[in-house]
Amino acid sequence: MTSPTAQVITVSSRAAAGVYADKSGPIIVQSLRDQGFAVDAPIVVPDGDQVSEALREAVRQQVAVVITTGGTGLSPDDHTPEQTRSVLEREIPQLAAAIARYGADQGVPTALLSRGAAGTAGRTLIINLPGSSGGARDGMAVVSPILRHAVSQIQGGDH
Repeated sequence: MTSPTAQVITVSSRAAAGVYADKSGPIIVQSLRDQGFAVDAPIVVPDGDQVSEALREAVRQQVAVVITTGGTGLSPDDHTPEQTRSVLEREIPQLAAAIARYGADQGVPTALLSRGAAGTAGRTLIINLPGSSGGARDGMAVVSPILRHAVSQIQGGDH
């Protein structure tokens, strides 16, 4: 049986320009690998239209799970949720809410300012996580227990 595929997209104009290294993407990649997903190194894109372009390409390639990191806050350049919603066919609002709530419960009240989205496009599950290392770890703590089940359902499996 082949491993389900996954892709991590780091959204950061500064990381894309080489100003600093992507720290949150590798955390997510390792978590996905630990769960048995086939995943390459993160793709790093700047804030803006390249986010939806990368998401649409992943959906075209029928990647099972795409997790973005970054661009979910209140900064003027943070548009990952809007870019993601332009691709989504069905939203999973409770998943995005659970990610923010978990961060706040871990003592990071600013986690409630995350505007991340989650949902499906075709047979691809797409989840936005915050761009910090802590936000990536906290987000994966929430989504890891449900990823395999969600992928199975999206692909037509039983509940």
